[in-house]
Amino acid sequence: MNTQPFSVIQPIENAAALGGARRAEKGSAGTDGMFADIFKSAIDNVKTTDQEKNEAQYLLATGQLDNPAEATIAATKAAAAVELLVQLRNKALDAYSELTRINL
Repeated sequence: MNTQPFSVIQPIENAAALGGARRAEKGSAGTDGMFADIFKSAIDNVKTTDQEKNEAQYLLATGQLDNPAEATIAATKAAAAVELLVQLRNKALDAYSELTRINL
């Protein structure tokens, strides 16, 4: 199993700067690219951590994993990634519903 340290979640300010650099390269403007980038990275994080969890569980079940705590850590990382994605979705839906209530 590939054991690597936890990756640090970048602050939104860093994601905005990264998104701005990508938009400058592509020649587009606006914040919708940054919004999509945040969700794509969250979804990719869920996929990656779920694969790591499944691999750790397989190795544990077949007796190939020396440290059973690695399976627990992988499962916790996967659960945290899913919870982060759910919270992002909830906040986006709350913001959308608030925007739809605005009378112009």
